[in-house]
This record gives sequence, structure tokens and C-alpha cells, in this order.
Amino acid sequence: MSTVIQNRKACTVNPLKMSQPIGGALAFMGIANCMPMLHGSQGCTAFGLVLFQRHFNEGIPMQTTAMSEVATVMGGLDNIGIAILSIQQRTKPAIIGICSTGVTETKGDDVDGYLKNFRASHPELDQLALVYVSTPDFKDAFQDGWAKAVESMVKDLAEPSSARREGSVNFLVGSHLTAADIEELREISESFGLETTILPDISGSMDGHIPDDFTPNTLGGTPVDAIRRMGEAELTIALGEQMRPGAEALMSKTGQPYVLFDRITGIEATDQLLDCLSQLSGQPVPGKYRRQRSQLIDAMLDSHFFFGGKKIAIGAEPDLLWNIGSWFNEMGAIITAAVTTTHSPLLEQMPCEEVLIGDLEDLEARSAGCDLLITHSHGRQAAARLDIAFLRMGLPIFDQLGAAHRLSLGYRGARDLTFEIGNLLMAQEEENRPDSWPLPMEDHDAHAPFAFG
Repeated sequence: MSTVIQNRKACTVNPLKMSQPIGGALAFMGIANCMPMLHGSQGCTAFGLVLFQRHFNEGIPMQTTAMSEVATVMGGLDNIGIAILSIQQRTKPAIIGICSTGVTETKGDDVDGYLKNFRASHPELDQLALVYVSTPDFKDAFQDGWAKAVESMVKDLAEPSSARREGSVNFLVGSHLTAADIEELREISESFGLETTILPDISGSMDGHIPDDFTPNTLGGTPVDAIRRMGEAELTIALGEQMRPGAEALMSKTGQPYVLFDRITGIEATDQLLDCLSQLSGQPVPGKYRRQRSQLIDAMLDSHFFFGGKKIAIGAEPDLLWNIGSWFNEMGAIITAAVTTTHSPLLEQMPCEEVLIGDLEDLEARSAGCDLLITHSHGRQAAARLDIAFLRMGLPIFDQLGAAHRLSLGYRGARDLTFEIGNLLMAQEEENRPDSWPLPMEDHDAHAPFAFG
């Protein structure tokens, strides 16, 4: 059990936390032919655009209601309608996902009520899906915005169904999964012969592929029609504690059962996922995963010398912190410093003495003497000052390529992560030199005669 501490200092220094609105916007980017929109100032949206462009190295579809100072004070609901009509005319999306910001939440705009009146006034837009989610950036964090967006999608779009399609499964995936993780998840599920719907699916839209034709909206992702039919699946599998509200909302609306896996990295976590899919499909685990499991065990044997007893410092969103921290604990490492962004039921279960809800300044102060620091790219200067190994995880990662393609899910992902981190820790080992082991004769006078028998 871990003690959870909330930092009470007057200001945040070197923030670890990313805001709710951009978490919600990224979730909407996992929907096909979608245009995410922030209800706020142009600066709020510009910040999110820059952050996502640097992380993914891709063009980012995102619009804004462009709230001015006057509109913010007097009320900017009309800005939403103008923005919706403009987006529909120019890009013709299947869905517009609207996330609020601190600016509009402070004013208290009744967006839900406005959208009902807007719908009644514009019947020509009946085929356009509109999903609004309240994500003020003065509270909660990135994964909360993602989770609320997914919950709103389920509540607004999923349709009740008494029928069940045999061999079909839904996955609700957390913000800590990369595009590569989601691709691996789909491949694993389909190898059992299951029909799979993943929400949100950034592997189709944020995986860095070159499209045949240009589109100003998202390049791929979960189709809106597939979200409407999620109630027909046999089971929903939620990955990450942050997905519990979305899974419960789907169960409440459709009566569909769900199971939740709070981890996706390591032998035990992957065993449980594959066992669940095997029972659901009635098929045995394919042979290739048995071999991948054997490869992971061998990788752990090869690298455990470099993990055992190592001191690890981690700064991440709660689900990512739990996932990677639990895996390090299984590898024999010690979580010396754990800093996160927001509350979660998992924090008290962390395999360390305490978890601090704080910033990167707190993480740096607690990381002295550690062997490895793990957080997003904003922690690189702290690692340099502390002169310890640094592994980038989370969002944003803007000083390395391929962040969306890092794999940690499944046996193969855990194997690759084991080697990547094992190599970092191996590089910190002091290299032996000829003088590392002094000879016994060096303790005596070099000119003293040898004594025999």
C-alpha cells in the first residue's frame, strides 16, 4: 500500500500535467472523419496543436470557437453554432467533438442546452454527430479529459440492443496506450477470430501513415456507425482504470457486461488478457503467443541482473504510472520516487512508499540517487542535472522520433521494453579496467623477496 500526498505549494514549477481539453481532443482524434473542436480562445487550441504536432510529427485536425474577451464575458454560445456551420461547410465531418476549456467553464455556458436548440434550428445537420464534453483545464488532468470524452461518446452515440453478435468484442482503451499498442491489441484479438471494435482508435488516425487522398478531418479511427453498434458485442474489455466510467456507461445503456484490466504490460497482465479472449472466443491461445511468452521469459532472465535493486523514479499519468511501476516491481527494481498528475484508485496500490500528486520539480527533488528517471520530454533537463539515465514515456515526446510506435502491450511489447530499459541500465554499469582488481602482491613492497614454503 502506498500513501498518496497532494502537493500544496503555491505554484507549479515545470509542469508534469497536461490539461483535460487536449486529453479529450486526442480521444476524438481516434474517431473516423472527426473534427475535434475546443470551445475557448484561439490560444488554447494553438497550444494543443503545437503539442500534438511535436509529439506525432503529423498534421493535426483541430478547430476552435475563437472566443474573444468580450464573448468570454458576455457568453459565447453563438460562437459554437457559427463554428459548427463553418466546419460542416468546409470539411464535412461525420462527427464534431467539442471540448470546453477553462475560459468558457468559468463563465458557465450551458453548452448542452444550446446544442439542443441548435439541433432544432438546423434539421439539415441531423446526420452530423455532435458530442460535447466538459473538460475545464483548471482541474483534473490529461487522462481525465480522455476518459470523459470516451464516456460522452458512449452516452451520446451507443444505441441499446437486445441482440448480441457472437464473436464480437469491444475495447475501451486508455490514453496511456500508443498507436502501436492499439495495433497489437487488434492483432491479438483478431487472431482469436473475434470481430473487434476499439474506442478510441488512434492507431488508424495518429499512426503516421501517408493517405491516398487529403482530408482535413481525422485520417482513420473508429467509425461513428461502429460506436452506435457497440451495444451488440458480447463483451466490453476496458484497458485502464480511467476507462471504468465509459464501460459502466455502456453497460448501463445496453446491459452489456464488461471486464477491466488495469495493466497491459508484463507476463501476468498479458496472460489474463489472452485467457479472457480465449474463453470469449472458445479458441485456444495461438502458438505464436506461446512462443512470444517464452521469448519474454528469456529476455527477463537475460536482463534481471541489471534490473534487480535498481532505484527508479517515475513521473506519469496515474494509469501509465501504475502500468510501468508494477512492471518494474515484477522485474526486481525499486520505485523510489513516484509523481503523478491527478487522483486515481490505483495510486494507493502502487508498489512504493508514497505517491505525490505534483510536478517535475517535485520529481527531480525525489530522484537524487536514482538509477533511472522516466517521464515525458520535459524531464530531460532534470535527468541531465542529476546525471542519471532517462527514458521518455507519456506525452509529449518531442525530442525523439517514433513516440506513437513504441510498443509495451502484450508479450512482444514487454520483451522490447525489457531490452530497451535493460540496455539503458547496462550502460550505467561501471566498466571494469585492468586496475579494478588489485593483485595481492601490490599490497607488499615490490622489491621484497618472494617467500616459498
